[in-house]
Amino acid sequence: MTPEEILKVEQDIVLTLKNIYDPEIPVNIYDLGLIYEIDYTPDGVADIRMTLTAPNCPMADMLVEDVNVQVAKVPGVKSVNVVLTFDPVWDRSMMSEEALLELNML
Repeated sequence: MTPEEILKVEQDIVLTLKNIYDPEIPVNIYDLGLIYEIDYTPDGVADIRMTLTAPNCPMADMLVEDVNVQVAKVPGVKSVNVVLTFDPVWDRSMMSEEALLELNML
């Protein structure tokens, strides 16, 4: 894959993540700052390191599964590995300006 093709897949992954919402918060998981890292390799593997707003989030399994399923649909992605981490612990400073506006936190 060319660098441009890799960049396109990475951008498509981000767009996909922006369409996944935490069911308890009306903001997508990307703008919430729950996605810490996206590592896409030319052989089609997408490694995604993410967190949750709280370790005891009742929707944890559903969110991780949704990320796995939706990112796997991105053209160029052959497999997805989601790693759930709480280091660093999520806080509102990780939210995008759009998310803060949506939640009236600005």
